[in-house]
Amino acid sequence: MSQRSSSNRGAASSRAGAAARASAAVPAAGTGAVSPAIPAGEPAGLLRFEEVREHPRVRFYVRKADEALAEIGYTEHGERHVGLVSRIAFNVLKRLGYPERTAELAAIAGYLHDIGNAVNRDHHAQIGAVMAMQLLNDMGMSDEETLICMGAIGNHHENDGDPVSPVAAAVILADKSDVHRTRVRNPDMIKFDIHDRVNYAVEKSFLNVDEAAKSITLELTVDTAISQVMEYFEIFMTRMLASRKAAKFLGVSFGLTVNGNRLT
Repeated sequence: MSQRSSSNRGAASSRAGAAARASAAVPAAGTGAVSPAIPAGEPAGLLRFEEVREHPRVRFYVRKADEALAEIGYTEHGERHVGLVSRIAFNVLKRLGYPERTAELAAIAGYLHDIGNAVNRDHHAQIGAVMAMQLLNDMGMSDEETLICMGAIGNHHENDGDPVSPVAAAVILADKSDVHRTRVRNPDMIKFDIHDRVNYAVEKSFLNVDEAAKSITLELTVDTAISQVMEYFEIFMTRMLASRKAAKFLGVSFGLTVNGNRLT
């Protein structure tokens, strides 16, 4: 692991004691991984996921980004969403055998990936990457790790992003797997808005990582009385293609099952 750049050494020194006591508390997700401890031999001054998640400015940016999307009628993108994305991204890389620190960087990028929505929905990925650079630099993260997180955040959107690193690929997969009725702010809107209707129809979603079979499968349980499966593909096809590209980057296949039936 590279050492911090000289511009960050002061910040690193001031927080080394607290970081050494932290245990990188990335909560376990549905893929079955456990919360990590700091691996032996890692520098104690590394910026941990828990420090990022609990930072007042990070919490403020996440909240304001979600409020901005609520104003224009988008589904929930707040602490529930970014927390889930961070956990899934972490577990995807852990289950595929990547180093603990790489998985933790995926969790950090996953938690910050949508903060750019506080500025504008258009190009929110790239805006968020620049915002994250300032946040992470101020918290003492090295330039090398900051760039990894920036690349993942800046490439997570399916319309203009690519899996440029394992961290980016994991964040893409985690973000696109969060389809669920809890994201719908107003259930009355399912009669009028296809995005709300599709999300509300999904009763269960689970990203299944099978390291032995080298496959990742998004498993959905959909109430077809609310939304037909074809509506899912009508609005989410680009997300599935982005997920397939991300899985391929990680050396695994990507598939989709709906109500127990494999569709891809």
